[in-house]
Amino acid sequence: MSLDKNLLQQPSNKLLAALPASDYQRLAPHLKLISLEVPQILYQAGELIAHVYFPEQGAVSIVTTMEDGSTVEAGIVSNQGMVGIPVILGDKTTTTAALVQVSGAAMQMNADVLRAEFNRGGAIQTLLLSYVQALYSELAQGIACNRLHTLEERLARWLLTVSDRLESEDFPLTQEFLSQMLGVRRSGVTVAASTLSRAGMITYQRGHISILNRKDLEATSCECYRVIQNEFARLLGKKPSNRAKKFF
Repeated sequence: MSLDKNLLQQPSNKLLAALPASDYQRLAPHLKLISLEVPQILYQAGELIAHVYFPEQGAVSIVTTMEDGSTVEAGIVSNQGMVGIPVILGDKTTTTAALVQVSGAAMQMNADVLRAEFNRGGAIQTLLLSYVQALYSELAQGIACNRLHTLEERLARWLLTVSDRLESEDFPLTQEFLSQMLGVRRSGVTVAASTLSRAGMITYQRGHISILNRKDLEATSCECYRVIQNEFARLLGKKPSNRAKKFF
């Protein structure tokens, strides 16, 4: 894909854009704009994390893989966040993998450079710790959601989250990928997606999803969607809105 070099001067990543100009200018020489392509793997579980990524476009899934090869998504990162959190928490590996879910672009940085900048304290440390807290809240809420809510509710929440993170109501996702991310059989995703489609909330064909009725999809989703959105807004300095997709 063609990369927009202007992103280096005016980053679309919301963490980078939220930094004071002086802090961003200190980071800028160490940032490299790269393409993100499906099904690219940014790092594997147990692998040394050599680089961190601040997505500008597209989305990266943080996934856990079982011994039998089955996977489930723990979180999704797009231009609201950063891939490689263990680096700022004093570690160099993790039990999860990071794989590109939707093609796009990201700012890549050497992990040691970001670790040194984080340890300086100041705005970078404060911002990234707020992001870590928001991510922790998302993971905790996701555990409860997977245990207590129906597949239809969970699918609605996940589609809304992807839409918000990509800032689009049209995006490419296959049923196979959906089943892997939700940790259920493909047949279950088919039934849940068909229910949402028949109700006029989405269309799904040839690996592409379009949200047609966001209001009804939000009503179908469990409360976890709103809890997570509100927590990202609270921690990262965004004001509430009736249309959550404008924010994190």
